[in-house]
Amino acid sequence: MPLAKSVVVGIISFSMRSLLFSLLAVTATAAEPRTGHVFVISIDGANCELVQKAAMPNLHRLVAEGAHTWQARTILPSKTLPSHTSMLTGVDIARHQIDWNDYFPMRGMVKVPTVFSLAKAARPETSTALFCGKIKFRHLWSRKDSLDVFDCGGAYEYGPIPATEDKKLVPAPQVAERAAAWIVEKKPTLCMVHFPDVDSAGHKFGWGSPEQAEAFKVCDQALGQVLAAIDQAGLRDDSTLIVTADHGGKDKSHFDPIPSNTHIPWIAWGKGVRQGHTLQQRQPMTYDTAATVLWLLGVPLPESGFDGRPVTEAFGQ
Repeated sequence: MPLAKSVVVGIISFSMRSLLFSLLAVTATAAEPRTGHVFVISIDGANCELVQKAAMPNLHRLVAEGAHTWQARTILPSKTLPSHTSMLTGVDIARHQIDWNDYFPMRGMVKVPTVFSLAKAARPETSTALFCGKIKFRHLWSRKDSLDVFDCGGAYEYGPIPATEDKKLVPAPQVAERAAAWIVEKKPTLCMVHFPDVDSAGHKFGWGSPEQAEAFKVCDQALGQVLAAIDQAGLRDDSTLIVTADHGGKDKSHFDPIPSNTHIPWIAWGKGVRQGHTLQQRQPMTYDTAATVLWLLGVPLPESGFDGRPVTEAFGQ
């Protein structure tokens, strides 16, 4: 064999071996999933004190039957888009660098991996979905193949959205209706559902107002729709839910670094969750939600540049 051809063959052979070893390494580090399906439910603006007093029978049932804390914390500043970015990437704002709070398409998508892209990388067959009430969540669709569906009052294709929709807001009942239909039909492995109503009412009428109390009720009914869909899809025994928030609120805002704004509920329920348990070992951070999701799905956590830690206290006996 001529020398040049031999070198080319050797390089190709080495590259193929390197690729094979890389694939084997990924396979070796992926763990057996602890649950078949993970649902993350975010109630935007859910002040912990108000949640506990609100007429929310579905959420309070999950608290009684699962593991919870009213002392979890979000990032600073406690704003919706940066906080949800941490919730779904496992890193603080200094790493993900989404420090704005509106839809700005020129700023692009989040540059660090999301739980959706990491889950897909570990197991390409993973089914992923994001249903939200605010179009600015578009910034979290980091890669075209990371989500099987991005839905904000309707399913979107990957790419720009109409300029007229840059402030789009979809109420919880509509978000829940669309999420429930998808859950029953597609039985997703990883699904995020976001309800905006409590936050919207807080900004307009104030946290603790009668209008916001009604919004809590509406979001709880929407949560009930999602729970019913999980049952209808036959997923209850193999699903784990995390119900949380991006921030709390006081008066008509949530930006000041005070407990009413920065403390958030964190509730786990379903397969593998300790029943009737109050978390005591540490206060989870919002980026710990991402770490917990990956841990539940058996997806390896990034070895560097990752802030979240799984909230393992919530699971097992």
